[in-house]
Amino acid sequence: MSKRTWQYALKVIVALSLFVSVLSGCGAPKVKDTYPLESVSGSGNSTSYVYRAAGKTVPEVAEELKEQRTPEQMSPQSNERMFLVYSDEWYHLQQDPAKKEDTLIEIDSKKYVEQNYSSSFLKGYLTATVLDALFDSLRGSGSYRGYSSRDVYRPSQGQYRAPTAQEKKAIPPITVERKGSVTRRGKNSDSSVGSSGSLFDRGSSSSPSRGSISRDRGSSGGSSIFDSPRKSYSKPKTRSGSGKISRRSRR
Repeated sequence: MSKRTWQYALKVIVALSLFVSVLSGCGAPKVKDTYPLESVSGSGNSTSYVYRAAGKTVPEVAEELKEQRTPEQMSPQSNERMFLVYSDEWYHLQQDPAKKEDTLIEIDSKKYVEQNYSSSFLKGYLTATVLDALFDSLRGSGSYRGYSSRDVYRPSQGQYRAPTAQEKKAIPPITVERKGSVTRRGKNSDSSVGSSGSLFDRGSSSSPSRGSISRDRGSSGGSSIFDSPRKSYSKPKTRSGSGKISRRSRR
């Protein structure tokens, strides 16, 4: 194998190594968001805990919680409030009226909902059939409509208060795990990496394009790692004389 062939092979190996290292650094990192406990109410099997998701909209938080634990029922998407219903508790997501860029996450036990919420209010977000199936004993004796309006529609039992140090230890903050995303600069928004976090998962809206490597066949100068080694070289022109050999000079 000639020296030029070895150099060509070495360059290809180095290029492949760099490509693999770039791909290994472009994975989808998992990011953990922690939402601290802000307020508590009730005791025993009738409790309500309120957490704060700073800088997150209601739909964003709802999607994070849904991915972490699939609810039995989820209310339609809304920027103001959404419900995620589970067999043993309710997640009531509310836009903070005092700080609209934050979302309040109210987690109510089934008993707390039965004792405090207004059934007519809940029917505005979940169908009566779903409510009857989930809560057979729901009488809707209260007028409560959530933590964000607690001063107007007060809960029937208990008042909200700041959690004690002991309660903060006993009731851990909410932690959600989500996938990060990797983006690159482009001329339009379609240049972002797919929503699944994969470098190769591009959105269906972007049309695929194929790159190509070409060289100017007409040019005589320049070389690259894609040039094949020359098989032969032209011999210098000579002329015969009285035993003297000379190269033809350039003009």
